[in-house]
Amino acid sequence: METSNKPVNAIEPDVLERIALRTRQEGECVVWTGAVATNGYGRFWIGGTHRPVHRIAYEAVHGPVPAELHMDHLCRNRLCVRVDHLEPVTCRENLMRGEGLAAQNARKTHCKRNHPFSGDNVFVDSQGKRQCRTCYRMRKRADNRRRKERAL
Repeated sequence: METSNKPVNAIEPDVLERIALRTRQEGECVVWTGAVATNGYGRFWIGGTHRPVHRIAYEAVHGPVPAELHMDHLCRNRLCVRVDHLEPVTCRENLMRGEGLAAQNARKTHCKRNHPFSGDNVFVDSQGKRQCRTCYRMRKRADNRRRKERAL
């Protein structure tokens, strides 16, 4: 999680050289070998605070990134600091490009019974989850049948 969005300190023009001292080439990526936070992103001491090293590298080349944007690693390597592997995007875009549960579910086009998640066959339930209307109706009919059988 990126919390600080301060621009790179202009007093430190050697920031890219300092970053380069703690990197190595791995395939297409330039991988950070310095300090790593518990979330798996590289950390760099600058301006009296630790900041995400990939964000500092990007800002050193392209200028400040707006506070509402997150840096997306196009290469999917959290330790990569190669600037052309980074793109500032919204939080939602960053999450949807990833492999987390929310992104996996958002990419689904059909329910587990292969009914389409489209048009009138999809709705959002009271818990905010996308539901298949066909499956929902099948469950309700089965529930009603069970209830009637118990009542007899």
